[in-house]
Amino acid sequence: MKSKISFSAYSSREFCAVFAAALFAVSGCAGTRIHESTGEGIDDGAITVKVKTALLDHKHVSARDVRVETFKGTVQLSGFVKSEDEKQRAEELAMSVGGVKSVINGLVVE
Repeated sequence: MKSKISFSAYSSREFCAVFAAALFAVSGCAGTRIHESTGEGIDDGAITVKVKTALLDHKHVSARDVRVETFKGTVQLSGFVKSEDEKQRAEELAMSVGGVKSVINGLVVE
């Protein structure tokens, strides 16, 4: 004897589960004032890499002791540098990277 499956009931439950999952996924992608959207997170990751590379490529900035973080296009520099000139140069290099909206320079001169 074959068992019958009620497709109408199964489809309805399946539809609700898929709809709820899709709604949850879409709402998770939206950014707010304190949370980045998925796209912003990817963009900020790229900005962070570009800033760190610019610092590493520059002869007069000791980038090993500089930490770079980006949130919604704002780059925060933290760590230690050897001079006020090096601190200023690090900020200028960060500002020169495409996509950077502002720089918070928290570098400390040792």
